[in-house]
Amino acid sequence: MKRKLAGISVFIALFATVLVSQNCQASATLTGTITDQTGAAIASAPLSLRAVATGVNFNTASGPAGQYTFAVLNAGAYELTVSVTGFKTFKTQVELRDATTTRRDVVLEVGSMSETVTITSDATLLKTESGTVVVNGQPSSSMQINQAGRQGQAGQAKGGSAMPMAPPPAMLPRLAISGGVAGGYGLNQDAFDRRFPNIRGNARGIPGSEEYGHFVENEFVTPSAEPLSTFAVDVDTASYSNVRRFLNEGRLPPAESVRIEELINYFSYDYPLPEKGKPVSMTTNIVRSPWNSQRLLLHVGMRTLPIAAEDLPPSKLTFLVDVSGSMNSPDKLPLVKQALQMLTRQLRSQDSVSLVVYAGNSGVVLPPTSGSQQDRILEAVGRLEAGGSTNGAGGIRLAYQMARQSFSRAANNRVILATDGDFNVGVQSDEELVRLIEEERKSGVFLSVLGFGTGNLKDSKMEKLADHGNGTYAYIDSFAEARKVFVQEMGATLVTVAKDVKLQIEFNPARVKEYRLVGYENRLLRPEDFNNDAKDAGDLGAGHQVTAFYEIIPTGSADGGGSVDALRYQDRQRPQTRGNPSNTNPNEWAWVKLRHKLPQSDVSQLLQWPVAGGVQDFRSASRDVRFAAAVAEYGMLLRHSKFATNASFDDVMNTASQAIGSDLNGYRTDFLDLVRKAGSLSGITFSRR
Repeated sequence: MKRKLAGISVFIALFATVLVSQNCQASATLTGTITDQTGAAIASAPLSLRAVATGVNFNTASGPAGQYTFAVLNAGAYELTVSVTGFKTFKTQVELRDATTTRRDVVLEVGSMSETVTITSDATLLKTESGTVVVNGQPSSSMQINQAGRQGQAGQAKGGSAMPMAPPPAMLPRLAISGGVAGGYGLNQDAFDRRFPNIRGNARGIPGSEEYGHFVENEFVTPSAEPLSTFAVDVDTASYSNVRRFLNEGRLPPAESVRIEELINYFSYDYPLPEKGKPVSMTTNIVRSPWNSQRLLLHVGMRTLPIAAEDLPPSKLTFLVDVSGSMNSPDKLPLVKQALQMLTRQLRSQDSVSLVVYAGNSGVVLPPTSGSQQDRILEAVGRLEAGGSTNGAGGIRLAYQMARQSFSRAANNRVILATDGDFNVGVQSDEELVRLIEEERKSGVFLSVLGFGTGNLKDSKMEKLADHGNGTYAYIDSFAEARKVFVQEMGATLVTVAKDVKLQIEFNPARVKEYRLVGYENRLLRPEDFNNDAKDAGDLGAGHQVTAFYEIIPTGSADGGGSVDALRYQDRQRPQTRGNPSNTNPNEWAWVKLRHKLPQSDVSQLLQWPVAGGVQDFRSASRDVRFAAAVAEYGMLLRHSKFATNASFDDVMNTASQAIGSDLNGYRTDFLDLVRKAGSLSGITFSRR
């Protein structure tokens, strides 16, 4: 018996020793952040850590700020692998020690999943020489070429990786702000200052010589006086990334830069796919307003059918790059080059690219070149440098000329203009440029505009060019945003499936006392424009989604927008319009009509849907409706909307955080960070996170 007990004691002691030993060994930690070459964090990046001795794999993904951690590991040698679509696969060896936290930050280089960069030592900086571009047979001193060739390929130094072309945003100089506080939430200045004490100190003025369009916020109207609300769809997202740029620089955006519809439409929503034979689907909901309990929200959501990458039609692209002196900044031309290099890596043999540049003059750097010759295209893009004045109109004419040379009716024919919009030579006025674009678009070539940089951004000019060029406008504030536009949303960015898309909503006065459209102020149309096929409107790409909100004061409510007096000679409770389907169904709130043209057609087609059903409590609405409403509320706060009433950044945070959903790309999670920054800059202390 004693021998048995002794044996058990020895076994327990040995087992305890093993446990202690294992516990001591499994105390190593590996941590770090995943960023791109501009310093922007990459969320949801998959990481794999393989123990060299045992072959055991550990997997995780980076968080919203790009951070990752592998904890409770045994000491020893490991291989870390990071694979993100649109970037070169990163591999590195790391040695972990007992009771030690090892930090290994990862900077991903632009590329494809099939390309691998193995880091064995510190990166070596590249030395480059400069030469001269020959434009139309003549050397141009204003357009210099970097002879080192393609960034990230020719620059693969021994034992290292290519030098980043742009520093992290934190390294960029801060710009002086001019101007002061503008307006405030429908409150007088004293009340506004009490509610947001820090905004005055942050100066909401427009920085430098940046230019934004002025527009007046939509007011409440009565269906009896104005039964029809008509507007062109808008899938631009430039305002969201531009607002993000301001907040990341530690300042609130000027109100003029905030276009609420572009904030809402920055995000993807899980709307149903279109029915067979229809280009778009339609989703509508009536919910309680989260910022005013006396009002309702009409939510309208549309979605086009996405196209798989292998099914995309051929793309005939013309890169039109501003290489003037105003682009000589790390957040401008270097970032342009990175964005276009990324797009080039997505090309196929059936695609083609031309490259046109403009400064004081314009010239062809690369004639139409097959997508199978990526090295040639990448080299041409990588060699551009900035200098000189800006003749944007001359560049636009030449770009369309090149686009017509490679034009194919079976292809997506598109000019991609990359600029800060600061045209100072030749045609400069918005009106003349719009007329030029409208004339050129008759060729069937669409125009997309990419805005870059700070200080002299001409936002309003670029938005007009894209709108009238049958294209979209995006603001690229980071390499991550370029990846979103040209990799994750390539079909929507490049392939138009419906053009001149217009919405017209007729409200039933039996249910709706007053209504107002949230945002879309510069996309409003007259009622008669809806059936006028000569009237230009918005365009939808493959996989695009469009969301709109109307604030509604229901019939019988004591609340009133206060913008329209009661009518003397009409019964506001009785429908006054002729041919209104709601006359036959008093339970309908509204009737939605959509007109669109096929990309190669000049004749529109009509689709119609009723808006019926009961009012849904906001908390029981779908995640998409709640999140989109939170973004709308956020935009109203940033715009100092007088209709924000009980809106607050605190409520935006609570609503959005509970409606994140799967958030595969981390965009909704990143939005929460922007809400925190806007709230802090506005003097808000969050009660709930």
